[in-house]
Amino acid sequence: MTPEIIGLLGLGVLALLLLLRMPVGLSLILVSFSGIYILLGPRPAWGILTSVPYQFAAKWTLSSVPMFLLMGYVCYHGGMTKALFAAARAWLGALPGGLAIASVFGAGGFAAVTGSSVACAAAMGRIAVPEMTRAGYDPGLATGSIAAAGTLGALIPPSILLILFGIFAQVPIGQLFLGGIGAGVLTALVYAAMIYIRVRLNPALAPVREDPASWGERFAHLRGIWPVILLFVVVIGGMFAGLFTATEAGAVGALAACIIAWAGGGLTLATLRQSVNETIVTTAALFLIAIGANLLTRFLALSGSGELITQTILTFGASELALIMGIALVYIILGMFLDPIGAMLLTLPVLLPVVDEAGLSLIWFGVFVAKFLEIGMITPPVGLNVFVIKGVVDRSISLGVIFRGVIWFLVADAVVVTIMVAFPQVILWLPGLS
Repeated sequence: MTPEIIGLLGLGVLALLLLLRMPVGLSLILVSFSGIYILLGPRPAWGILTSVPYQFAAKWTLSSVPMFLLMGYVCYHGGMTKALFAAARAWLGALPGGLAIASVFGAGGFAAVTGSSVACAAAMGRIAVPEMTRAGYDPGLATGSIAAAGTLGALIPPSILLILFGIFAQVPIGQLFLGGIGAGVLTALVYAAMIYIRVRLNPALAPVREDPASWGERFAHLRGIWPVILLFVVVIGGMFAGLFTATEAGAVGALAACIIAWAGGGLTLATLRQSVNETIVTTAALFLIAIGANLLTRFLALSGSGELITQTILTFGASELALIMGIALVYIILGMFLDPIGAMLLTLPVLLPVVDEAGLSLIWFGVFVAKFLEIGMITPPVGLNVFVIKGVVDRSISLGVIFRGVIWFLVADAVVVTIMVAFPQVILWLPGLS
């Protein structure tokens, strides 16, 4: 049996283990180690298994992951979402579907300090959904808008998905962050436009229009969101001003979040302990998957199957558009069943060489991958954000209602992706300025 066949069989076994619901990290490690064991024998296999995890975990750039996670958890438990929603409501509440639109932009603001889709959806869901249901909003619109808006957490920096992509693909994280801003703003605008058009065509979806807030009230609410603005300016502004690197920005952000939350009265010893515990658990889970993905990369390189897959796809003669559509289909399917980080790190060892050989921008591709993985967060049958919203709303709202509510946002996502593919400068314009 040739090494290439062993590599392809390993990928088949990996797919089978995932279908059997074995955890992604364990599946990656088991298949990769077994394949290397068959190819090289026991001593090299055990040597690789003991050295690769340390070499990966010891990377300086990886220290930003737990720091940004801690920043997000402190902001989440520190209660920074209430002021964001109140400010967005004051400025946008009088529009048709104004509360839903305010929820989208409030989620975008919270995404700027969390980097997590699930945290964003959970935090905004607790605040915005009850307000919308009290105002007579259609339950599907109310819950669907929050589930979809939560996906902005993976696009707007500091996105954990983009950080891990940058580390794995060896592209500048700062450039990915700038590309994520373009994609996040575009997504928020398209979501808001879709809500506005739907409510104008069917006012029963949001029957209550709020009285416009005075300019004094609007600016008063803006003063309430200074912690989020300050934190974003400190972390992202300081990074691009050259005061510190993207890696150091995580530590600065975590410290700044603790100080700001403490000054605002939202950080107690109990919330700090909870934030640290959740950071440790999440970091351990992410590192297990990432180590498995590194081992898979080594296995594919040793077997030659990675190069075989790359050359086969390129020899097939597919156009860039066909290649992009094929990759999009892969991520939509994986996103329906796997968590975004697991799906991304599972596929990058195979897809990165193909994309690189095809001449596509890795900055654009990283944002493209993050966008499609987040579409999977609201796509049946799993749709993790939908289940998160179900867990924080009234029991009378069923999963079916929430899934029906996100359908229109999937249509909006199709528009966003079409724009990203047709006009890649939407993503690459800001990175090109730096």
